[in-house]
Amino acid sequence: MSEQPVTVAVLYNQTGEDEYAKLRDVDPATLDFKPEYNIHVATSEEEYEAVAKALKLGGFRVRLVNVEENTRKLQRALSQPRPDVVFNLIEHFHDNAQLETSVAGLYELYKLPYTGAPPFALSLCQRKGLTKQVLLANGVPTPRYRLLQIPKIPRRHGLRYPLIVKPAREDASSGVTKESVVHDYDELKGRLERVLQEFGPPALVEEYIDGRELHVSVLGNNPPIVLPMIEFDFSEVPEDHPRIISFAAKWNPLEEIFHRVHSVCPAKVPKRIRRKIEEICLEAYRVTGCRDYARIDVRLSKRNKAFVLEVNPNPDLTEGVSFMESAEKGGMSFQQTLRMIVEYAIERGGTVSKGALG
Repeated sequence: MSEQPVTVAVLYNQTGEDEYAKLRDVDPATLDFKPEYNIHVATSEEEYEAVAKALKLGGFRVRLVNVEENTRKLQRALSQPRPDVVFNLIEHFHDNAQLETSVAGLYELYKLPYTGAPPFALSLCQRKGLTKQVLLANGVPTPRYRLLQIPKIPRRHGLRYPLIVKPAREDASSGVTKESVVHDYDELKGRLERVLQEFGPPALVEEYIDGRELHVSVLGNNPPIVLPMIEFDFSEVPEDHPRIISFAAKWNPLEEIFHRVHSVCPAKVPKRIRRKIEEICLEAYRVTGCRDYARIDVRLSKRNKAFVLEVNPNPDLTEGVSFMESAEKGGMSFQQTLRMIVEYAIERGGTVSKGALG
């Protein structure tokens, strides 16, 4: 008698109209610049459906569930019927990113294997200041910084200009704009006031590392491996925009900057430097408690010294983008990579026989 296929509940949380769906009504010819990339990008719903489809093709029995900010619906997805494993794509609840941790905690209470980071890692990495303390305590280099609760900082603050000012508890580059990099005290005060007013405290002020930006994706657990690195090409960025991945550069195809920052994978980094970056990123992955998959954002100074900017557990899994671009350059298809992530969770749960994996 053959084993039943593993049941995977792919859970996400989407309410209201998707902003990317609105782009379908925009004619690229009406923009005041020539877009290099398609402005009609996939909606969140389409991305979730792509994950579910790939898992089905990989031999799993899949239930795709939008919990729609509804706790009862979330609980039903975990119990009626009970899945073998949860593919966790929930990044917020009740429009609060900090509740991402609570959702993972619910999986723990149900004793269900689930993909990605545990509550501790999710909570830690949402707090940029605390994450930097953990990194520094474990010998992982990160830019010098100050964490501020109010928009008041002495002129002699101990940091070297230029500086970059960010919300300390946001992710996905929220609050990062071309005005985020400041070059003097007056600019610093003005930016601090803006960030604290818009996002609330604390604000992170750190030394801006003038150099190359890399995204380093890590996959697996025993041991984890570093996938081919992505470097961002800023050569076409306008002079008034610093060489950073701003929110618009990452997410807004109606902004010119979205079309002027390009990814290069694998990054052309000398072998000795690459090995050092890999060592640093694997340590960052370990000490922050990440598992299964994560992305570490790195700046490489002009003297080839690597600094970890952020650790991103459960990063975006859009096919061909960021983490998945690295996986594909590493010889793994979208379907294979997703299957591996599910298998890590199953192995951790220990509740499904290997025969059921096909």
